[in-house]
Amino acid sequence: MTDVVMGLDTFGDLPTQDDGALVGHARAIRQVVDEAVLADQVGVDVIAVGEQHRPDYSVSAPDVVLAGIAGRTSRIRLASGVTVLSSDDPVRVYQRFATLD
Repeated sequence: MTDVVMGLDTFGDLPTQDDGALVGHARAIRQVVDEAVLADQVGVDVIAVGEQHRPDYSVSAPDVVLAGIAGRTSRIRLASGVTVLSSDDPVRVYQRFATLD
């Protein structure tokens, strides 16, 4: 029998506040990191952060957000949900993620 792995993924979408305005990008990224910390504490196995370049998403550099998560967690596995290689140098993407690892 195999073990079940539970994970979360996010693009840092901007939630709507009570007044209908979108939460700011900095606050949304802090919430992503806080969510990952809580996930680590309750035993979630993996969190994947994806890259998105629309104005209603906050994560355009998942490697940077994952580095912030790594600094505050101890056991959760970190992953890229999406990395857009057509808008970046694949060798540099590899180097950034290898450094994070």
